[in-house]
Amino acid sequence: MIEIVRGEHDTGPPSRRVRATQSLQTLLRHDLPASLVVFLVAVPLSLGVALAVGAPLLAGLVSAVVGGLVASLLGGSALQVSGPSAALTVVLADAITTYGWPVTCAITVGAGLVQILLGLCRFARAALAISPAIVHGLLAGIGVTIVLGQLHVVLGGRAQGSALANLAALPGRLVGHHDQAVLIGVLTVAILLVWPRLPAPVRKVPAPLAAVTLATGLSVVAGMSLPRVDLPAALPSFGIAAQLPSGGWGGAAFAAVTIALIASLESLLSAVSVDKLRGGRRTDLDRELIGQGAGNIASGAFGGLPVTGVIVRSMTNYQAGAKTRASAILHSVWILAFCLLLTGVLRFIPLAALAGLLVYVGAKLVNVAVLKEVLRHGDLAVYAVTLVGAVFVNLLTGVAAGVLLALAFMLRRMVHSGVHLEVGERHTRVVIEGALTFLSVPHLTRVLAGVPERADVTLELLADYLDHAAFDCLRGWQQSHVKAGGTVTVDEIGHPWYGRGSSGEPTVRRSLATRVLPRWLAPWSQWQAEHVLVPEQRPGGDGTSPLVRGASEFQRRTAPLLHETLRGLADGQRPHTLFITCGDSRIVPNLITTSGPGDLFAVRNIGNLVPTTGDSSVGAAIEYAVGVLKVPEIVVCGHSSCGAMKALLGRAPEGLDRLGDWLRHGETTLRRRASEPALLLDGHLPAAECDQLALHNVVQQLEHLRAFPVVAAALARGELRLTGMYFDVGAAQVSLLDAAHRGFVPAGVVVY
Repeated sequence: MIEIVRGEHDTGPPSRRVRATQSLQTLLRHDLPASLVVFLVAVPLSLGVALAVGAPLLAGLVSAVVGGLVASLLGGSALQVSGPSAALTVVLADAITTYGWPVTCAITVGAGLVQILLGLCRFARAALAISPAIVHGLLAGIGVTIVLGQLHVVLGGRAQGSALANLAALPGRLVGHHDQAVLIGVLTVAILLVWPRLPAPVRKVPAPLAAVTLATGLSVVAGMSLPRVDLPAALPSFGIAAQLPSGGWGGAAFAAVTIALIASLESLLSAVSVDKLRGGRRTDLDRELIGQGAGNIASGAFGGLPVTGVIVRSMTNYQAGAKTRASAILHSVWILAFCLLLTGVLRFIPLAALAGLLVYVGAKLVNVAVLKEVLRHGDLAVYAVTLVGAVFVNLLTGVAAGVLLALAFMLRRMVHSGVHLEVGERHTRVVIEGALTFLSVPHLTRVLAGVPERADVTLELLADYLDHAAFDCLRGWQQSHVKAGGTVTVDEIGHPWYGRGSSGEPTVRRSLATRVLPRWLAPWSQWQAEHVLVPEQRPGGDGTSPLVRGASEFQRRTAPLLHETLRGLADGQRPHTLFITCGDSRIVPNLITTSGPGDLFAVRNIGNLVPTTGDSSVGAAIEYAVGVLKVPEIVVCGHSSCGAMKALLGRAPEGLDRLGDWLRHGETTLRRRASEPALLLDGHLPAAECDQLALHNVVQQLEHLRAFPVVAAALARGELRLTGMYFDVGAAQVSLLDAAHRGFVPAGVVVY
């Protein structure tokens, strides 16, 4: 290994020579070995796809070389490996049967042009909006079609013209005469099934290569006479193989669009899957589409099959350790070298072995784990309709049927979701959640019809959207109910869709909806004062206090969400932080630290002081938190515009003797400020004198903490960390004391 040594003060970018050395290291250590593994997987799969569609077997290798090379060079995904894909077998087989091989090559070129157009129009992200149930239903339909066709080849026969015909003829094929091809096909499938269970050193050999090699070896050793791969004696010179159709332009164009859409979808899904494995790195998906389109133009022009980004090869590439696109490029080079030097070896491969490989690949497209996930999300019907349509009609019909059914389900959920009635002894509650549109009006009307006459009703609106028809329905019902002697209290949470409509200024689209603080973040005055109090909370009733209103809100909305969390804390607490802060009402510890029940052991007092003498309450809390609860961190949090700091600077209210006695514990902070350099907040000195003092106060109280024996012992054992924090109220900014105690840095920047 070459070690790159740079000067102590060399902080600039590496030189061109250094970058070249690093790239060479990556190529030799990672990309070269990975490319060999992918090459060994790609050869049998490329031949198998060509066999399945009825194309010249050499076309599978041409597409892996030409299309794979161009797509790898121009695509957006560094680790995507492109080549002929089983997902296109159905439409390709139909195109070859209808138009012949040269015209199918022209269709492949046309599909590439469509893909480039889609990439230039930035279509890639829109394609990912298709429901996963439709995508996986389509892949499963392709897999079923492949299995039904190739099972006939494995059993020594020939595939029929359609999936339905293959299915009808399969029972007769199963009970009919079986020859040597059956043994080879079944052996290939068996090896593929067993291979993942073998020891790890054995599994370093790719399963497709092992299965085809062992089956081929047995057929040669046993002297079996059965159909084998038929390649020309010498590779033909590269030339334009595509021919335009003499007629039927509409059908050819439809086939090109179909191939483009399926190839694009598979390529994008493969690229996104590889991105997830690489820690969420984002591929330029539009560039990937353009690269795939260029690859298909090149492949079709030179007599190859359409190419896509293939998930099996791309995953293999990643798992083999590839780091750059050099691996995918080299894999195409190895296939070309294999074709030039070892063509005779390919002629020994039995077609039954390739058919067995395709049966296995097709079956893997029907992913049981994905099917379970689809079932959990309630989209099994969409999956099934797409699958059946793809198998028994055609691929685009299957996709169209799946999309229509998914839209129907979406509309049904919009119509019936989020509207329900709760009838109590004294009060009735109508709860409406989600988007409420004209589609929901029939269901909404039925629910409102169930409200008892002259009842006191609370209408709870948690609406994401409220259109004109739904507003009119609610408004008309409210007016009718009030005229009949009832009461209606509108309790609207979030954006006031209904409130603005009632005032004559409706929100016409969601982009105009202003952000509204959730109730658990906003002060009582911002959400409660806007609503008419229900009868028992009107002045003179039982609950005029804001806290009573807030407690009711907690019990109704928040408690059900926190029940499981609080039940787990019922028998004890294990907080991760002792949080010492001021009693100021503007400081909400759980809010500014994004924490919840059981996280913070909080101590609050005037000025977030930590007295070392003369007060036992703060000391008792410290000893309990560190000695008993074993918290690993103590935070002292000061804040801007602190009244205690103003009082220490001589602005204390007169006549408050106890406050004066308490603030004497802050005199050490005054002395510290006079003797120590100024502390900066985000690189600047705070403008207000009290804020400058508040920064010093945090550092001084951290020093006081070290004087407690229980704290000193925990620090010595390395079991405790002390953290200084400052909250700028006006800027809503949390800052942390840096490691050298030179100042406070915005949270997320400080390094411990």
